Amino acid sequence: MFKADQIDSNQRQFWLISIILVSAIIGMALIKASSFLVIAILAAFVIALFSFLAPEYALYLLLAAMLLSPEFMVKDLPGLIGIQRSLTLRYEDLLLLIIGTAWFMKTAINKELGLFVRTPLNKTIAAYLTICFISTIMGVQAGRVKGITGFLFVMKYFEYVVIYFMAVNILKEKKQIERFVAVMLIVCLVTCIVGLVQVPSGGRVSAPFEGEVGEPNTLGGYLILMMAVVIGLLLGDDRRKLKPFLLFLFIVIVVTLAMTLSRGSWLALFPMLFTLIYLTNKRFALVFPLLFIIAFSPVLLPQSVKDRFYYTFMQPSTPGQVEIGGFKLDTSTSDRILSWKQVLTQDFVKHPVFGYGVTGYPFLDAQYPRVLAETGLLGLFAFIILLIAVFRLALSIYRRAKDPFFKGLTLGYLGGFVGLLIHSIGCNTFIIVRIMEPFWFLTAMVVMIPQIEQGLAGKQGDQKE
Repeated sequence: MFKADQIDSNQRQFWLISIILVSAIIGMALIKASSFLVIAILAAFVIALFSFLAPEYALYLLLAAMLLSPEFMVKDLPGLIGIQRSLTLRYEDLLLLIIGTAWFMKTAINKELGLFVRTPLNKTIAAYLTICFISTIMGVQAGRVKGITGFLFVMKYFEYVVIYFMAVNILKEKKQIERFVAVMLIVCLVTCIVGLVQVPSGGRVSAPFEGEVGEPNTLGGYLILMMAVVIGLLLGDDRRKLKPFLLFLFIVIVVTLAMTLSRGSWLALFPMLFTLIYLTNKRFALVFPLLFIIAFSPVLLPQSVKDRFYYTFMQPSTPGQVEIGGFKLDTSTSDRILSWKQVLTQDFVKHPVFGYGVTGYPFLDAQYPRVLAETGLLGLFAFIILLIAVFRLALSIYRRAKDPFFKGLTLGYLGGFVGLLIHSIGCNTFIIVRIMEPFWFLTAMVVMIPQIEQGLAGKQGDQKE
């Protein structure tokens, strides 16, 4: 698979030294540690070697792990003074660390690859991450943030950047994007099946391997993104062989999304669909099914879904409820509204420029006030500029794309992006790993479409000559 003459002398020296070091580590582990640790070290080295030699295949493994890897909690991390914070880690994080390290080594040895490929999003990504670091450092200095906790959370944000640049670095051909999208769709199907298996137990559906307490809202946000991609491909991709699978997957996603009982995800569904309807020239293919679903939803929807919707406005009178237009909202929705009010009217003004620092403010389950509270006006401004840059770039690529597959993928990405913007009103969508890792991988694919289409056009021109 890999020819010896493809590896230059520097690479051979690197791997010779690496093998010697790892052999020494394993040798010491055999003497002083358990067999599990030895196997773990050996597995990490094998994955690193595999990632170095075949990074594309390592990314397939990473895509599968994004939704299907178990998680574990690092509890009782010191956060805001007097408050303990927990950090969710998953085996996928360790996998990304190994693959990312191998990628960094590969780019260090092969200078032609480049560590961070230039893309239109580089500056806005760097600006937002820089403000997150600065605000957290200031929070540490002021005693609002415990250093290790704040920087562990900021490093979780940096994970998405690593995924984005790894994908951008590797994507060169249309077939690669097709394969990556296929893996993402299969992972989505498996995730939905695992979720639907939970239905007979009577609880809300959540993503696989989420520990003791599931996060249905997380799964809902992920499904909004993937549903938009599936619809975009149905509308744009002209390969008829894929239509039955895409239709089946769409139905499975709809059922799974309904059973999450996530009202924030249901709310995001309609802006996502309206975005697709507005952008596509096949509007009637979406409008008629949507009208049918709305008309017959009282009959088609399970009772648990209808009860969840009505509960928003018909919860028995409870202290802490917010009243709007004569209706008392349930306590969960009221808590989110009150958290917005608390940040905007009281706490934000105490540290308006750089905020309290990441993890320096009590937990908020709403993206925009959390960004404002933790990173201040500068952070919120940088975050909004990043979102605008992502949307404008994707919209420009969609309008210029000629390949039906690329056009459908970008259409779905735009719809999913708008859905996530709405989902963020009541959820920390843009820092949730299981939503953001697939999102930034999709972002990398969309960003590389113009360059790949230029390559395809060049090849077609050469063939004509």
